[in-house]
Amino acid sequence: MASSEETINVCYQEAQATYAKWGVDTEMAIDKALATPISLHCWQTDDVRGFENLQNTVGGGTLATGNYPGRARNGDEARADLTQVLKLLPGTHRLNLHASYAETGGLKVDRDALTVDHFSRWIDWAKSQQVALDFNPTYFSHPKSDSGFTLSSPDASIRKFWIDHGQICRRIAQAFATKFNSPSVINHWIPDGLKDCAADRWSPRKRLIESLDAILQDNSVDRSLCIDAVEGKLFGLGSEDYTVGSNEFYYSYTQSRGIVPCLDMGHFHPTESVADKLSSLMLFHPKILMHTSRPVRWDSDHVVIFNDDLRAVFLELTRGQALDRAIIALDFFDASINRLSAYVIGTRATRQAILYALLDPSKKLQSYEVGGRVAHKLALMEHAKFLPFAAVWNKLCLQAEVHPGIDWLKDVEKYEHAVLSLR
Repeated sequence: MASSEETINVCYQEAQATYAKWGVDTEMAIDKALATPISLHCWQTDDVRGFENLQNTVGGGTLATGNYPGRARNGDEARADLTQVLKLLPGTHRLNLHASYAETGGLKVDRDALTVDHFSRWIDWAKSQQVALDFNPTYFSHPKSDSGFTLSSPDASIRKFWIDHGQICRRIAQAFATKFNSPSVINHWIPDGLKDCAADRWSPRKRLIESLDAILQDNSVDRSLCIDAVEGKLFGLGSEDYTVGSNEFYYSYTQSRGIVPCLDMGHFHPTESVADKLSSLMLFHPKILMHTSRPVRWDSDHVVIFNDDLRAVFLELTRGQALDRAIIALDFFDASINRLSAYVIGTRATRQAILYALLDPSKKLQSYEVGGRVAHKLALMEHAKFLPFAAVWNKLCLQAEVHPGIDWLKDVEKYEHAVLSLR
């Protein structure tokens, strides 16, 4: 280990000098990359099934494909898996819970009757791991979502059930914020829509406005503690033709209601650039919620990798000095591979993209552009791709006392043999 550390330090010193030539402070980049919170999603542990004692409808707009052994079957197993994952990750983290991960002690408690007490074991665990909690209402995988409509349902009783659920979830998020002395981000995503040929696209959207307004008008919730976000998408499973909560709908809604838009990287047409949207949205919104995900031909929520799309998003945020205004969370689920490996690969890729962006010679590039030296700008953009990023990443991992390469796989294999294989 000593020789490996020595090699990393030598390579880093060379990289530091190389980046300094272009005005980049690698020490500052490492510190900032480590301090930027990433909210891990609880639903990779168990394939988005949740731990309620209800007769759930698995799916309802979500689908984790594959049957790799070792899925978490209860909260204790999920928390054990997440504990192991956190040991292998550098930097600051949070945990993003869905309401369907409530633990009710064997009692049947429907989603319109949840309280913060049903998440007490998650709170205790989070405190032990020194991570704060974010939250999500679960508007899917429930008998009252079988029609394909929840907050936009034409049935007033169905809408009331989900409005009550949304209000309760905001109170739970506020309780999380109080317990951790850190605002809790609550993200509302609904699966509402039609599979084919909608005859009326107007009425469901009008009802959705009314339902969301009813949820947000609960004056018992402090908006400085509960940070509301809404998440749009292009289409979904069973709503291929018409999605009530489209991206355009939510851009307008968030702007008019003073809440946060959520951009999930998988919720756009494959030819759209998510990065290009940021400078438009963030000139009007103080904050955005950024879900790092990876679509493969469709909104398939593949494990995040260090690809061009991911790098482009964080380059855009840093070049606009907007990284601190972006709330970063993960949103993917893959049941075809070891689930802990999925977490580590996706979370590391997201933090790698943050570091990569912080190492970008943005000031020099922008000075070239302003000065009309466009060839110099393009040449440096290309050259920056070959700067010694890996040496700085290895130093970041060394500073955070985690494996810099893929030796973390050995720890996952040991955990799989000792724990996962026995499930």
